Amino acid sequence: MDHNYPDHDPDNFVGLRYWAPPEELKLLIGAAYLFTANCDNYHDLTRADMPQLRFMLSGGGHYRFHDGRTATTPEVCMLGPTMGATGFFLEGRSSVIGIAILPLGWMALECGDADQHIDSLFDMAAAQGPHFTEMLDYLRHEQDPDAAIAELWPFLETQFGPVSREMIEMVTTIDAWLSDKSSPEIDELIAATGLSARQVARHTHRLYGASPKLLARKYRALRCASQIVLDHKSWRELCEEGTFYDQPHFIREIKQFLGLTPHQLLRDPTAVAKLTVQRRAMTGLVSELNRIS
Repeated sequence: MDHNYPDHDPDNFVGLRYWAPPEELKLLIGAAYLFTANCDNYHDLTRADMPQLRFMLSGGGHYRFHDGRTATTPEVCMLGPTMGATGFFLEGRSSVIGIAILPLGWMALECGDADQHIDSLFDMAAAQGPHFTEMLDYLRHEQDPDAAIAELWPFLETQFGPVSREMIEMVTTIDAWLSDKSSPEIDELIAATGLSARQVARHTHRLYGASPKLLARKYRALRCASQIVLDHKSWRELCEEGTFYDQPHFIREIKQFLGLTPHQLLRDPTAVAKLTVQRRAMTGLVSELNRIS
């Protein structure tokens, strides 16, 4: 699946291509992607998202998190779960291969509790060994993107430890709760898991990086963004479906998690906003939660 969003100059554009994961990895990772920015410098926003493992094939830069903190991008970057729109700044023409890390994948990579890494990043090669640098070297020399991704899948599979059936069932329940309704009610999650509110919150902080309430807000906003861009739904429809208090509340929520107002998403989205929202169209092995985010 290829999506290119050209700028006014046909030689100056950003591009994004997705690959769905193989069957054996579908519980651990979401889509892989190749992002390219064929211009000397580029900056944009990414929506609040799940963790992202990124291999910087070329170029460099830094991130600015929604609270104003900045961090330089390491060559093999693990970006933790983000709870607000995140700015990124690229220096020089850049190419990045990334992989969305699902909650079970985060646990299987043994990266620690997710809430310790929200809105932050770390050097994955420094944290987990030189084999990540070796994979980066391979990806940099492989000219065929399909061949690069084909080699990346078995590499990732060797990095994941086992996950228990209990945790698979827990994440499946939480994902379904986040995905099935426009505005999930926390009492429904408590009932579905059979756990106390405190126990549920412990799991969501550990695996997703936040409380059930914040996660419900995050995915409600991301779902609305997809509906604005792809389905051209009005704010009135979405306010009613998503149980926002009023239009200002709706705008604030979209702005926090997307970095753009609903009007900007519909009329003047950034290149990355327009490209990433199309992940919803992926089918088959990609989870519903991954399509929403």
